[in-house]
Amino acid sequence: MVTVGDLVAVASLNLVPAHLADASAVLRWAATSELPDPTPFLEGGEVLLTTGLQTAEWDQEWSRYVDRLIAARVAAIGFGTGLTHEALPAGLVAACRDQGMNLVEVPRATTFVAISHTVASLLESAADAQARAQLDAQRRLTQAALLHDTPTHLVATLAEVLDGAATLLGPDAVPLTGPRCDEVDVAVVHAEVERLRPSGRRAAATVQTRAGTLVVQPIGISGRPSSHLAVQVPGRLGDTERTTVAAAVALLGLTAETRRERRDQVRRLRVRALELLVQGDVRSATIVLDAAGDPPGLVPPRVVVARASGGADAVEEGLSVLERAGDFAAPVEDELWLLAPPARIDSAVAALTGLGLLVGVGDTVAVTDVRRSVANAGHALATASPAAPVVRWSTVVDEGALTVLDPERATAFARSFLSRLGEDPDLLETLSSFLRHNGSRLKVAQELAVHRNTVGNRIDQIERALGASLDAPQTRVSAWIAVQVATEWAR
Repeated sequence: MVTVGDLVAVASLNLVPAHLADASAVLRWAATSELPDPTPFLEGGEVLLTTGLQTAEWDQEWSRYVDRLIAARVAAIGFGTGLTHEALPAGLVAACRDQGMNLVEVPRATTFVAISHTVASLLESAADAQARAQLDAQRRLTQAALLHDTPTHLVATLAEVLDGAATLLGPDAVPLTGPRCDEVDVAVVHAEVERLRPSGRRAAATVQTRAGTLVVQPIGISGRPSSHLAVQVPGRLGDTERTTVAAAVALLGLTAETRRERRDQVRRLRVRALELLVQGDVRSATIVLDAAGDPPGLVPPRVVVARASGGADAVEEGLSVLERAGDFAAPVEDELWLLAPPARIDSAVAALTGLGLLVGVGDTVAVTDVRRSVANAGHALATASPAAPVVRWSTVVDEGALTVLDPERATAFARSFLSRLGEDPDLLETLSSFLRHNGSRLKVAQELAVHRNTVGNRIDQIERALGASLDAPQTRVSAWIAVQVATEWAR
């Protein structure tokens, strides 16, 4: 980048700064024009060289002239004296001071060609320096990416190269690092990341802050972003800074994709290991887990299986949480399966429910009997709900067989079964008491305060209505289920 100040500082030109409103104004070229209105031929960023050939009689016109040049984004006026004007016109000087335009006096001995050559030389040198800086930054970033498996060193190198601060937010999080960490408003960084997160890889942000410029970019090549890079640089973002940030984003995306591919391969191996464990082949499962790079003790002698569901995003997040904790977890169809030692299962399940997942927990079994825990975890998951997000198979067993019945089917069954007794409440009451007392007619008579013969007559009526003997185990079980469901209706 070349500025007006850089041009004025070239001693061989002997330029005299009459008014430097902004010496840091970026200079893009030198243009020469004697037109009263040269703006149609300008692109912005020029130092406009003129001797004021058509302005000898000007007085009030200087203000409009300067105003037009400001609107055309001219960086400075280089006014040659000693020809049309022996000195800088007072009206021009006043207009530049009032309107904030850079004004430089070009002495008679300095040619406009010399100024043009100097500007071209400065621009070429700046471009070379910028290219070298960009190449050096890319080299340093590439080395950081190649020499280290995690993004930590790359992000730290980026912050150092930009003399700013940088952080990575998401699963591959890197703490805020760099020489200007204390200048970063962390709340603004998090707010921008959360704002962009729903847009995936399609959105980025550039925010001007009191300390400089904040850039937030999604990281990733395919699918959802693996994380977000936030970088703050002092001042405004120049071409070198933009190129450097873009290079870092590309490298982070490539390394994230490499880690994603390696992670997916490990997940496929873990799914295969689970399949082998369900088949009872512990030896082969151990070999597969060794190929995945998992530690030898990942599958203990006694294990508990948990199965979770709740949407693809929640399952993916839950899987990532368990993987970071070192758990044996894998995606199976639309569920997340976890195989853990009994001491670990409670904290792992709490992490999953914290993400909004429903979880079914199987029973504790020997590693050679994983199939049973997998099946029972599935039965438990089938009864989980937002009101009861965690269901343990042991609790289901303790609460009895009704907990595994489909409520709608159980209700339909009970209505049909008990409707055979007609509208006589005495028969339902007698049947209920009969089942509670395990078929003891004496205890039924005592509970209902009726004669034993009355109980016998009612039992005969019930059996005729049902078309089956209550001494038959299947009839008694069916009657018990129907009465239990009917009791639930009464509640």
